[in-house]
Amino acid sequence: MHTDPTENPQAAAVEQLEQFGLSAYAARTFVALASLGSGTARDVSQVSEVPRTRVYDAIDELHDRGLVDIQQSSPKQFWAISAETASRTFERDLQYRTELLRSALDELEPVQRQTEQRGVWTVDGQAAVTDRVLEFIASAEEEIVYMTVEDLLTEELIEALGAAADRGVSIQLAGVSADVQDRIQDEITGATMFESLWVWSDTPAGRLMMVDGRKTLVSALVNGEESTPADQRAETAIWGDGETNSLVVVLKAVFTWRLEAGTSE
Repeated sequence: MHTDPTENPQAAAVEQLEQFGLSAYAARTFVALASLGSGTARDVSQVSEVPRTRVYDAIDELHDRGLVDIQQSSPKQFWAISAETASRTFERDLQYRTELLRSALDELEPVQRQTEQRGVWTVDGQAAVTDRVLEFIASAEEEIVYMTVEDLLTEELIEALGAAADRGVSIQLAGVSADVQDRIQDEITGATMFESLWVWSDTPAGRLMMVDGRKTLVSALVNGEESTPADQRAETAIWGDGETNSLVVVLKAVFTWRLEAGTSE
């Protein structure tokens, strides 16, 4: 649970600075200086409740990361960089660390991935499920069949589906409102809409997906109709990969029946 920055900005800022790797004393010292503009160790200690003897250690940590400047006066004065500059600093740091992580993980991946994933795999949390869906869309070569509730059809997913359509992938969608259907057909050239398997508003279903007839995913909204996109634990999913995978076989049969039924109607 993250602290609401509008209700308690000091606590929220300290919490996020610690997430970026600052010690508790350094985070509290920076927040104190941000509110003061500049100040001495005594000023910081009074505002932040950091022991005065520990303020100097915190300042050294902040100075090393380019977050605080020091004026060599008596007593020394400390100045915190602006919120905008601090945000850019942490953004660059995060991007650098992300690139390092990606490079390291790429080195760890097998030279050839398994073409068949045995069993059914689970993924929890709406953000994680969306990431898996985006991976599946990016890997599509021939066809994507995708059914979803309207709240889960984000702009990011529409852009990914559009990119797949641009590279020649057939896109078939269902389970969205008439307004969203019109939007999809405007933004995704050649997308085909088909009738959903059920009335989504009466079920806790989230999304069903099939890619190239060999990857499938099905999700449900954990709290049913009370789930919201902001609830990161609102969705849970299972997925399978491979033509003989049990989940793939079952969902492929369901999709094939639905699509053939739609064609004959």
